[in-house]
Amino acid sequence: MVRLVPIFVCLCGALALVTAVVLPLAAQADDKRFSLAAPASLVESGLLDYLLPRFSLKTGVRIEVVPGKAAADAALGTQEGRAVFTGTRETWRLRLRGNHPGAVRFVDWLTSEIGRRTVTSYEVAGTAPFAPPEADAMEEEAPSFDGDAALGRRVAQAKCGRCHVVASDRGGGIGSTPSFQALRTLSDWDARFQTFYALNPHPAFTQVTGVTGGFAKHLPPAIVPVEVSPGEIEAILAYVAGIAPADLGAPIQFQ
Repeated sequence: MVRLVPIFVCLCGALALVTAVVLPLAAQADDKRFSLAAPASLVESGLLDYLLPRFSLKTGVRIEVVPGKAAADAALGTQEGRAVFTGTRETWRLRLRGNHPGAVRFVDWLTSEIGRRTVTSYEVAGTAPFAPPEADAMEEEAPSFDGDAALGRRVAQAKCGRCHVVASDRGGGIGSTPSFQALRTLSDWDARFQTFYALNPHPAFTQVTGVTGGFAKHLPPAIVPVEVSPGEIEAILAYVAGIAPADLGAPIQFQ
């Protein structure tokens, strides 16, 4: 028995080391793969077979296409979500069903200039059946969230207020850090808030319950960590959705 104790301790240490290495790698792998629900009519059009490999080559994120009504990280359809392209007499929209970083990147890519060019470069019998969405379709879709906006304001003041000005009637914040009203002017503000914990500098001091791993032992947070739950993030999103974007003035005119 005396000899077994050191062996047991060594095994426990080895298991802890493997867990510390494997779990972050697994989380990273999950960030590089997500599921996308799409109706059969869109799949059969061939557009996704053309788009997805190009997105994966650009970003390293793999996409698994599943049937339209299946559970997935994101869904393409014609009823809900952000307008991403038109075709087959429909405006197609992409709706996120969570905060998967890969799915957020896919939305950003589809609505970027290179993403739109990729959509229009897909041809069938010499014609391009898909095109970028009409401006009206893009404007009519305002993101909405189910969280408690009042709770979101309180959480934002308590956990974001040390760096950001979170309300027009509140002080605080750091001068070099954009206010929530300024961030609200960005076209992809909702995607940024949904995955803020993965965007620098937040990973260095932010923990999301059940989502992020612990801080690396050799990289402890330099400030008191911010700990937030997925429900609190949803509440913050509901609060920010109701904030009026800042008036940043007209673009600079050059003569």
